[in-house]
Amino acid sequence: MPQLRLALNQIDSRVGDLAGNAETIVRWTRHSAEQGAHLVAFPEMVLTGYPVEDLALRSSFVEASRATLRSLASRLAEEGFGELPVVVGYLDRSATAQPKYGQPAGAPQNAAAVLYGGEVALSFAKHHLPNYGVFDEYRYFVPGDTMPVVRVHGVDVALAICEDLWQDGGRVPAARSAGAGLLLSVNASPYEREKDDTRLELVRKRAQEAGCTTAYLAMTGGQDDLVFDGDSIVVDRDGEVVTRAPQFTEGCVVVDLDLPAAAADAPTGVVDDGLRIDRVVLSETPLPAYEPELGGGYAERLDDDEEVYSALVVGLRAYVTKNGFRSVLIGLSGGIDSALVAAIACDAVGAENVYGVSMPSKYSSEHSRDDAAELARRTGLNYRTVAIEPMFDAYMGALGLTGLAEENLQSRLRGTLLMAISNQEGHIVLAPGNKSELAVGYSTLYGDSVGAYGPIKDVYKTSVFRLAKWRNRAAVERGQTPPIPENSISKPPSAELRPGQVDTDSLPDYPVLDAILELYVDRDRGADEIVAAGFDRELVTRTLRMVDRAEYKRRQYPPGTKISPKGFGKDRRLPITNGWREQAPAAG
Repeated sequence: MPQLRLALNQIDSRVGDLAGNAETIVRWTRHSAEQGAHLVAFPEMVLTGYPVEDLALRSSFVEASRATLRSLASRLAEEGFGELPVVVGYLDRSATAQPKYGQPAGAPQNAAAVLYGGEVALSFAKHHLPNYGVFDEYRYFVPGDTMPVVRVHGVDVALAICEDLWQDGGRVPAARSAGAGLLLSVNASPYEREKDDTRLELVRKRAQEAGCTTAYLAMTGGQDDLVFDGDSIVVDRDGEVVTRAPQFTEGCVVVDLDLPAAAADAPTGVVDDGLRIDRVVLSETPLPAYEPELGGGYAERLDDDEEVYSALVVGLRAYVTKNGFRSVLIGLSGGIDSALVAAIACDAVGAENVYGVSMPSKYSSEHSRDDAAELARRTGLNYRTVAIEPMFDAYMGALGLTGLAEENLQSRLRGTLLMAISNQEGHIVLAPGNKSELAVGYSTLYGDSVGAYGPIKDVYKTSVFRLAKWRNRAAVERGQTPPIPENSISKPPSAELRPGQVDTDSLPDYPVLDAILELYVDRDRGADEIVAAGFDRELVTRTLRMVDRAEYKRRQYPPGTKISPKGFGKDRRLPITNGWREQAPAAG
């Protein structure tokens, strides 16, 4: 049985940075070659970064991607890797698609290519195009219609791109029909909570359907609100795991595989779903037998809280570094939200690059001021205090505000102060709002919603508490100082904009609120279904009304790391001007 050493490069790339991404591909190809790889693979659209969104509709960018791919093929050969097949994801266009209504102009394609001998030996486009959640691939791409197969050292390797595995039909059964010995899928695959279990079962199922060993290579890193967790997987034809890569870690997984030899009379023509087999032979003769050395290993899975926390760290780090910033600025209230954001920021960019500002008003409690200072001491972040009371008094003297206007003025003064420091010193401001607050509009526009990025935007309040406790517990286990003061975790949440204020003055208890929000926001359940699940009718009606009325606020909130199946952003698109209201059934 022929042998093949496969190198899966689970790496990050930056959208639009064609030259930088090409350089990264060369560097990791060199590393793969040093490990003795016979076939090297990189993730979906690694050359352009993913997702490119409307850049796909810009012909200049498409042509730049195509030109960079050709240059990369030449460069790899010049570096001495011409005889090493390298699979690279990139942005292409269809040469055969005819203009028609509803099709992206220019027929862009989410494509991949096999680079060999200084040339593009084989190219193909994604067959199944996802059009749900954050994906708009019908808007951007036209589908591919081939079943690409490359013969490497006597093994037929079928190739696929991401959604080709997630959808039934298409390239998976076509790989079996083509007689492939290995199915290699290159993916971006954004992170969602608990997706790793779903992903493993998917790869197992597809391997059995394809009848061959299946390798699932995924991207790492972050892009705007998306984060990619890696977790590349190789399973044999029976679905047994051969190797599994770490989560949220960039690296190269190298594994020795024993694979069936390609048939002398391998199938040709059109197979499943009308896909035409496009087979290219690079090397017909199997390698001389060698003693397998590399099994890839099996990285232990992170527990649920560590997984989510890691995603938040990776997402923030990617946003800061890829946009050319060096430091972040946070308003520290002494509360749980800003404390968790500060801990995430310290882990993402280093405490020396995190700047915290306490901005007390006359309503700020002494313990909140102390808790903010204690957080700074524990983490080592840069810390200062700027009281807003003089500014507040000046506004009040000029305007004589009362009630909600008076409360919101404090928050807006803090937002203005943070943006002034940001402009003066060059930090980007982090908004500390959580998903529960954003859902019901419990935030102040141009106040606590100020910022360039919201690290916990997709984290419900109950999860904020849980993650804070996990981070402290993890610190103790590592022999470190827990970053978050216990008082920030244990005290009742409060905006402290009036005497004795607590969140439950305006909101249900967070466990109840979050349970309702999870049904309404994440699962699109109607009021009647939520009441039927056991929640009070009047509470459901009030909560849903708050959610619906707050859409205009959410549209103005900064981007933030997506960790759930339905975050606020591309996942959930509702009109601001909307007369529809969910009505909970009357008690009967």
